Amino acid sequence: GTFTLKIGSVAPGGVLPAAYTCTGAFESPPVSWENVPAGTKTLTLIMDDPDAPAGPYTHWIVYNIPPERKSIPGALSAVKEIDGGGQQGTSSAGGRGYAAACPPIGPAHRYVFTLYAVDYAMGLPTADRDAIDTMLNGHWIEKAVFTTTFGR
Repeated sequence: GTFTLKIGSVAPGGVLPAAYTCTGAFESPPVSWENVPAGTKTLTLIMDDPDAPAGPYTHWIVYNIPPERKSIPGALSAVKEIDGGGQQGTSSAGGRGYAAACPPIGPAHRYVFTLYAVDYAMGLPTADRDAIDTMLNGHWIEKAVFTTTFGR
């Protein structure tokens, strides 16, 4: 089957629910996936806003997710190590964990979730987007992408 990613009950291209934004509970959404490619040693999840005024903004990084894991629960705290495996990196906001979607008032922004199947475990105690991009370079097998939107 196809490597696919799901964000809660949101339809692909649908609006990110308020609970996962600065107008709601500021919670991370539940994420699930299926059909992890053969050869995957870990998974890396990145949520970006490519429409941010100052350039792409990374809202969430979760890396070293075990390939046998099938989901990440919603409303994660800003812990470094996630129960069941995986580590949260540093968002563009400068903190660990999920930074809620919060575009400026105006047109809706796209929020792109990308799940990478990676051929090794990243030996990073913590990671920001630059470190993750460097570690992914030449090491991802396949990726699954899910895009949502949100505007204020």
